[in-house]
Amino acid sequence: MLAFVLLSANSLLIAQAPSETKSPDVPIMDGGAGPCSLLLTIRAPDGKPVLGVNVKVHIAYGFAGVRKLDLEAYTNADGKLKFTGLPSKVKDPPLQFQATKDQLTGVATYNPAGECEAQHDLPLTAQKSAQ
Repeated sequence: MLAFVLLSANSLLIAQAPSETKSPDVPIMDGGAGPCSLLLTIRAPDGKPVLGVNVKVHIAYGFAGVRKLDLEAYTNADGKLKFTGLPSKVKDPPLQFQATKDQLTGVATYNPAGECEAQHDLPLTAQKSAQ
């Protein structure tokens, strides 16, 4: 019986370990327009993930691109954000996911016809100021 208690205690520790080191949940923006998805990891110029980056995409799809979809969401503390429910065929591929935070910007391109389930890194760079 003592062995059972030790085994149970070890199992309990193993079961709890992932929750202690679990990173924040990845925000998901569901477009509800198809089977494709894109997971973005957004990094600052120094390579570190960035919290609270605003990411926008405009999608034209369907016959002659008459259907339109504008999605917008923010990254978590790990710089991650997932777009789901994206159409597999768009009017003008590739889609451009535009990211901004403070003076940093970046663009990730994604063609759902060629990579329906994708993961991309999106590096941010400093905006050039207009003088």
